[in-house]
Amino acid sequence: MNKLMGFFELRSSSLPVVPWEEYNKNTLLDENLLWTIRSAVFHGDDLNLPRLIGCNSHEAKIFADKTLDDLDDNGIVIYYPFFIAEKSGTMNVYKDKVVIEAVKDDLWNLVTYSERDVTVFISEQGIEYDGNEDFLISNEMNELCNYVPKLRHMFRDFFIEGKSVLVEWSFAYNSDINKNKTGDKYLVFYEARTV
Repeated sequence: MNKLMGFFELRSSSLPVVPWEEYNKNTLLDENLLWTIRSAVFHGDDLNLPRLIGCNSHEAKIFADKTLDDLDDNGIVIYYPFFIAEKSGTMNVYKDKVVIEAVKDDLWNLVTYSERDVTVFISEQGIEYDGNEDFLISNEMNELCNYVPKLRHMFRDFFIEGKSVLVEWSFAYNSDINKNKTGDKYLVFYEARTV
């Protein structure tokens, strides 16, 4: 399962996911919000694809139009309102264990800069920590782990093939046009892929 399939799998699930929509050149972006623009390809390498995060509607539209042109019918461009991440990470769900990596703020800190506050290994033998075991508070750990059975059910065919499912998540806040947090903190998943 690639990034594109993961976007659709997550959207059709009951997991809390970003409210993404497929972009086209007639899409109108609300000027009162900041936007995230992402892309996914139908075939080929889907790592490090173009994206723009937390930009105004004018910049987002220019970027999305160019990305759509560059993809040339080999993928889609999606958009959703920008959010401010307080903690982010990945959760790799295997048939018999779960590995959670977490970092302060945006997932970019983990995947691009290799920063990491904690890695949590969960198996029948118990829970082991590498790093700051107080980084994820108990209700955050519980909230993440509550979705493991759902993920195992959704992707059960991949587990039979010996694969795992990697999901990206954040505990986040909505953002105003000036990148100030608004509302309550919430958990959101925004990407899934098999590994």
